[in-house]
Amino acid sequence: MTENQIKLYGVHLNQDDPKKNTVLKLAKYKLVTIRKKIYHCPRKAIILDPFSPIQFSLKDRDMVAKYGIIVIDCSWEQTESIFKQNFQFGRSLPHLLAANTVNYGKWDRLSSAEALAAAMYLSGFQDQAKFTLSKFSWGSEFFKINNFQ
Repeated sequence: MTENQIKLYGVHLNQDDPKKNTVLKLAKYKLVTIRKKIYHCPRKAIILDPFSPIQFSLKDRDMVAKYGIIVIDCSWEQTESIFKQNFQFGRSLPHLLAANTVNYGKWDRLSSAEALAAAMYLSGFQDQAKFTLSKFSWGSEFFKINNFQ
């Protein structure tokens, strides 16, 4: 990781098929640091929270650069119970189409890797976002179908 790259954390809750898990694949490439609990991550890192009333934006760039981004890797069926608390630094993403093979073309059903890439892209770290998703055969498709390019 170079000086300009941001830290990425994945709180892995082991609720999905590990063979299809995008955050575990990113961890194999040393692009994401896996944690078992959210309190094992930096306290001021931005947490991707699909229920947050605050949407992720370029305004978050300084916080992202300093503390990083956290994705909570859980099953879509568990999101309401996982995200029932309000996170001080929680941010939602705008409505985006998934390009991953499980949820292709579905609104807001992003994989953890797609969510991280979207947050990086929106906060001005486009190169890191593209490099991160380049590890997946469908990665470039995510940027195309969401008009990020």
